Amino acid sequence: MASLAIANNADVRFLGKLLGDVIRAYGGEELFKRIEYIRSTSVDRARGVAGAGTIDPGLDRLTLDETLDFTRGFMLFSMLANLAEDRQGVAIEGDADMASALARLEGEGIGHEAVMQLLDHALIVPVLTAHPTEVRRKSMIDHKNRIAELMQLKDLDLEETTDGDKIDEAISRQIALLWQTRVLRREKLGVADEVETALSYLRDVFLPVMPALYARWDRALGERAPSFLRAGSWIGGDRDGNPFVTAESMRLALARASEAVLGYYLGAVHALGAELSISTEHVKVSAELLALADASGDGAKSRSDEPYRRALSGIYARLSATHLALTGKPAPRPAPLAAEPYATPAEFREELVVVAHALAEKGDGPLATGGALGRLIRAVETFGFHLATLDMRQNSAVHERVVGELLKAGGVCAEYAALDEDARVALLRKELESPRPLTSPYADYSEETATELAIVREAAASHRKYGRACITHYIVSMAQSVSDLLEVHLLLKEAGLYIPGDEPSADVMAIPLFETIADLEGAPAIMEGWLSIPQVAHIAAGRGHQEVMIGYSDSNKDGGYLTSTWQLSRGSTALKPVFEQANLGMQLFHGRGGAVGRGGGSSFAAILAQPKGTVQGRIRITEQGEVIAAKYGTRESAMTNLEAMASATLLASLEPEKLAPADAARFAAAMDQLSDSAFKAYRGLVYETEGFRTFFRQATPIAEIAGLKIGSRPASRKKSDAIEDLRAIPWVFSWAQARIMLPGWYGVGAAFEAFEDKGLLREMASAWPLFQATLDNMEQVLAKSDMEIAQHYVALVEDKGLSDAIFGRIRSGWQATHDGLLQITRQTRLLEKHPGLETSIRLRLPYIEPLNLLQIELLKRHRAGEDDPRIGEGILLSINAIATALRNSG
Repeated sequence: MASLAIANNADVRFLGKLLGDVIRAYGGEELFKRIEYIRSTSVDRARGVAGAGTIDPGLDRLTLDETLDFTRGFMLFSMLANLAEDRQGVAIEGDADMASALARLEGEGIGHEAVMQLLDHALIVPVLTAHPTEVRRKSMIDHKNRIAELMQLKDLDLEETTDGDKIDEAISRQIALLWQTRVLRREKLGVADEVETALSYLRDVFLPVMPALYARWDRALGERAPSFLRAGSWIGGDRDGNPFVTAESMRLALARASEAVLGYYLGAVHALGAELSISTEHVKVSAELLALADASGDGAKSRSDEPYRRALSGIYARLSATHLALTGKPAPRPAPLAAEPYATPAEFREELVVVAHALAEKGDGPLATGGALGRLIRAVETFGFHLATLDMRQNSAVHERVVGELLKAGGVCAEYAALDEDARVALLRKELESPRPLTSPYADYSEETATELAIVREAAASHRKYGRACITHYIVSMAQSVSDLLEVHLLLKEAGLYIPGDEPSADVMAIPLFETIADLEGAPAIMEGWLSIPQVAHIAAGRGHQEVMIGYSDSNKDGGYLTSTWQLSRGSTALKPVFEQANLGMQLFHGRGGAVGRGGGSSFAAILAQPKGTVQGRIRITEQGEVIAAKYGTRESAMTNLEAMASATLLASLEPEKLAPADAARFAAAMDQLSDSAFKAYRGLVYETEGFRTFFRQATPIAEIAGLKIGSRPASRKKSDAIEDLRAIPWVFSWAQARIMLPGWYGVGAAFEAFEDKGLLREMASAWPLFQATLDNMEQVLAKSDMEIAQHYVALVEDKGLSDAIFGRIRSGWQATHDGLLQITRQTRLLEKHPGLETSIRLRLPYIEPLNLLQIELLKRHRAGEDDPRIGEGILLSINAIATALRNSG
């Protein structure tokens, strides 16, 4: 497989050659030749080599065992190509860093003072979720990351690792391990598995990377920035549709995170103790440091003249005691001194600051700034004793049932569900004014109600243990009314997290998640009603802001790509005056997925495309599945992506609006028209066409995807085959496998055709960031889709008349979208203006086509009833391989 390469990427050539050598060594010459023949014929067809289309690719001559090996080989090549692209920065925009953002703002007349004022109240949080779109096992990702580390050593022109291994041989060894590592999970992931996977990124990447980024930003700003970049997680707290997330899993998630961050701090303090060997024989130290050293209990004569070491001995002892108190386990390296644990992270930070101030007291020498101590202080500010803030999430329908049961058991209201909205709000407000709890230890509650009560009580216990910062958000899925939010306050009140009174308080913020098109349209009215409640307004004013979450995935499944994109933007814009009227900061939480059909694409471009005045220096964004590994798999990629998020937030918050009001109005009117046309076309196909549900389930591997065991959540919210009940992830994932990718484009072609003023669309594409990002993301989807391959999947549909009718509409819709996009963007082919991305995708396509064709044949055999276990394994391997090659398929 020496020719598995791309001409302008030396990394791909190098890694492809090593992969070929490994396959030859462990699979044999015959397997290597067969794989290479299939590869070369597919590449020739993709390049349009004369006569290549008539050459038999040889797929039908593969035995089942060879099929499995071939699929693994192509999957591994795609994984290595992803690694090489990430190193080349293919997916990262230029100038997406803080220094460039500051220079850009300065060029527009926005000075340092305005930047610092924004950062004083800014908050940027990537929130890791367990949404099941990462098909690769963690073992595979670990080997890939080790190869990336070795490639960095190779960049430095080193020939050996620090252990004395030849670097090329070490890389080859990692590829051999990949070849011999089982690709598929044998057991379904549980919540505990998902907690550990997320923890590996938080502990190994976020912990060291964020303080290093702050050090870079401090230099760029010329002063110390506030700690506005934090880490968040849903894993262990997201119960929406996942019955396996309980109070126990929340307890586990927080305990493991605390153990990880305290272990990191212990290691850092120990290293500082070894480093700060400063003697009073050479310097005078502050009285505060001497007091800290004397209070440490470290009476070792060998350190009597080393106050910094003695002070750090005391700090280490207290931190060690904190580790025991919070985790129930002794520290990995227990302290020899007895000490009281820290009550809060702030106490720990205060003592570190005493050490830092003492170092800086003697002027501006090299010990006065930053270094390991500065990074540790920054880490404590950023991560506390909890590492990442854990969100709670549940569906509003669950809250309605639970609150109804509590009100009935408490003798307050026998039929809460029968009340209209006004009556519900009045009843809930009255209950929230009373200090009386609703629950009774003598009541016999249903399992659902007992589970929800246990969750909020566990959250209260976690606050007492780790501090309030460990859980600050409670997200209400499918929020459609003010009562949906008041129900959360009622549940929080039962655990002491909502305190009634003349000046009520809530330690956890209730946050609506608006997901469907109708929900997004109704969001301003709901938030106006919510913020008009005096108690809510009082609590929000004390906080300074209120968060609203907007969902990309379900809005797309509900209304299609273009309508979803536009309604999310319109909804954000419509919320702005509601918050201005309430004199309150607005914080948007963007529930984005990896695929364009679920809000994926460039985070940098997406943030810049947000309506002016809606970012306000505060933003949270979900990161999930394959996106986590791609963005945060290595420290280098994490720094790049986190900085892009931060710099985009700065620009989106401070840059002036470049569109004239008249142009903005024209563009919005055009987008309204486009959205209406696209919505009708999408709904007409997906929800109003008889037999579409059958077509979808037979033309895609939706049923087989469930066998991947990639997450703890069920694929559907209910036991139903209705598209409305199917989660957005398997919906998008399935269309991607069949190379139709319908959620990322369908309906847009009809909208383009119906819109007469093509000149206006071209003007929008050149002047409006939202429309630019919308077209750019859709263009990627179109480039990865393939209607010829899709035709083979459509042949799996049993009713030929049905398949011909529906696929005819899909194919003509794709062509209209393709042609319209090229006309608007003035291109002769897709990605003509994005040569790096075009090269990346063109590299992949020849490797995906044979995988698709093999998958189709295996699906036919599987659905015909063949029970050879290798057929099922081959299907799952092919799903894994195609998803890896497409990168953001879910």
